[in-house]
Amino acid sequence: MIETERKFLTTSDAFKTASFTQNRIAQGYLSSVPGRTVRVRIKGDRGFLTIKGASNESGLSRFEWEKEIPVDEAQELLLLCENGIIDKTRFEVKVGSHIFEVDEFYGENEGLIMAEVELGSETETFEKPIWLGEEVTNDKRYYNSYLSKNPYSKWG
Repeated sequence: MIETERKFLTTSDAFKTASFTQNRIAQGYLSSVPGRTVRVRIKGDRGFLTIKGASNESGLSRFEWEKEIPVDEAQELLLLCENGIIDKTRFEVKVGSHIFEVDEFYGENEGLIMAEVELGSETETFEKPIWLGEEVTNDKRYYNSYLSKNPYSKWG
């Protein structure tokens, strides 16, 4: 139940042609207090409830619990969420032995494209595709919970 991931900006949209799947995602936060988030997500035709803990010192790992819930329940829970529903398309791209999840954001986060790769440990190596840019793993501004309250378009 410990998630280890690294986050990067992208340098191009070349990942789109390499993606093997894409899904539209709507997600909101029932709670986004520091150290604990409770997220509701609709991904395609599936609903999810996710709880995440605080990141460790390196910013690479944190507790994550996720449960699939009926999509109609997820739709109802989205109505209870804090302001700032995230709207994005997730592209999944296989690179070497890893799958990168690349999110293209819309609405007030338009223009932001971010890639994540989940790892088995903090020291695991992975192949970096040519479209991978600056690493933003430790920059809390790139957490979706932050983006829901402080949209990318307003960073100025």
